[in-house]
Amino acid sequence: MALAIVAAGVLPGSRADARQARPAPATEATAPRAHGDPIMAIVSIKAQKVTFYDSEGWIWRAPVSTGVSGRETPAGVFAVLEKDKDHHSTLYDDAWMPNMQRITWNGVALHGGPLPGYAASHGCVRMPYGFAEKLFDRTFIGMRVIIAPGDVAPVDFSHPALFVPSADALSGAPSRATTLAREAEDAAKLADEAKAAAAAAERDAKSLKASLRKLEQAKARSEAELKSADRKLAAAKTDQAKAQAEDARQKAATQTTETAAQLEAAKSDSVAKLTAAATTKDAAKAAAAKKTETAKAAEEAKLATEPVSVYISRSTQMLYVRRNTHKPARDGGGEVFDTSLESPVTIRDPDRPLGTHVFTAVAQNGAGLRWTAVTIDDGDDAKDALDRITIPKDVLARIAPTAVPRSSIIVSDEPLSSETNYRTEFVAVLSNQPQGGFITRKPTTNVDVVASGDEYDDGFGNMFQRSWDGQPMTSSRRRGPPPTYYRPVQPGWW
Repeated sequence: MALAIVAAGVLPGSRADARQARPAPATEATAPRAHGDPIMAIVSIKAQKVTFYDSEGWIWRAPVSTGVSGRETPAGVFAVLEKDKDHHSTLYDDAWMPNMQRITWNGVALHGGPLPGYAASHGCVRMPYGFAEKLFDRTFIGMRVIIAPGDVAPVDFSHPALFVPSADALSGAPSRATTLAREAEDAAKLADEAKAAAAAAERDAKSLKASLRKLEQAKARSEAELKSADRKLAAAKTDQAKAQAEDARQKAATQTTETAAQLEAAKSDSVAKLTAAATTKDAAKAAAAKKTETAKAAEEAKLATEPVSVYISRSTQMLYVRRNTHKPARDGGGEVFDTSLESPVTIRDPDRPLGTHVFTAVAQNGAGLRWTAVTIDDGDDAKDALDRITIPKDVLARIAPTAVPRSSIIVSDEPLSSETNYRTEFVAVLSNQPQGGFITRKPTTNVDVVASGDEYDDGFGNMFQRSWDGQPMTSSRRRGPPPTYYRPVQPGWW
């Protein structure tokens, strides 16, 4: 049998064998059913296809072209960060990238492009032009994008560790958000009024102090004139000189008495006015504190209505939480994600791989949520991976009650990529897969999104300034130095 195989020129593990093992070419298709908006997209590098899923299963499928050797599309977990209907690359000769949906700020994206039937891009995921256009208005910032080495699909999944929302918390969340938003509005208005009143009182206080200084100077001058008149009177030799000196002294004495009285009256008046100014200033500080407090509470309540994303890393033994604020980033590129909750987690047998698993709440299921699981990396199966993780109860109490459909939990051996920052959801790249198209691009670590100053181009035509404020945190995984995740410094909603 071995001789027959050799004679046929087909050796196990050879290129011919690999060609035979290739999946059938993907074709563009739409599920024959009514469907909702997509919850996630899964790109299969092996099968060169992308599949979009709603709560009931796949809805659109199409062939793709991923990165060539040396410029490989990175396998891992991403989310849509920005959308541009008519994008042109500044990195690749003004190449047209229509219906671009960015998944990393260093330039990896899904977009329309030519499909030769094999991997041919510089690291992006090319989709059919018409398919990319059809999808563009259906996806949203924060939609999960999974890039898998193999051909995987979500499967129904349940586990005690998955979030169970509170019916009362969910039903009360919208009205609470509305009420607190109104309170924050009122507090902001009162704070502005108190600030204006304090500024007016401060101006009056400064004017009053200036008047007091003038009166003190006038009193000092009149006293000096009185002393001068006394000296002249004492020095007078003739009756006429004495009379003139006496007259001058009398005027100086009268002026001194009057300025002294004016100064004392002004000082008495100033005590009340300066006390009122100090009171007004304290009231403005209290109103500003109330404004901050109510704004934070309103933001928390608003975020509680949004899907929550959780990332658990075996590499860092940490749990990270994110929710989209839907606030535009300062340069107009993408949206800002709340990044304020991080917590240590306990992982049993921490030296043994967990794999990479994405658990997604796809729909409401009675009082709970219906979940699916996608596994894209070797390690434990999804159930065993969750069995090994213990999330602190106080963290669960903050997250679980308001978990809604599209919430997710990602479990991985990987640390968060350095591409993760305050205007991304989670970016995690599989370190045991080729990622040339990711490594060769300019990283956006240490980036503050300000379109001015010492700028550089990210390859997609966006300009950034190198001024990202964060604290580095590193940890190892399987081989080589790991990426660095920069913990953002941002006020939060917890």
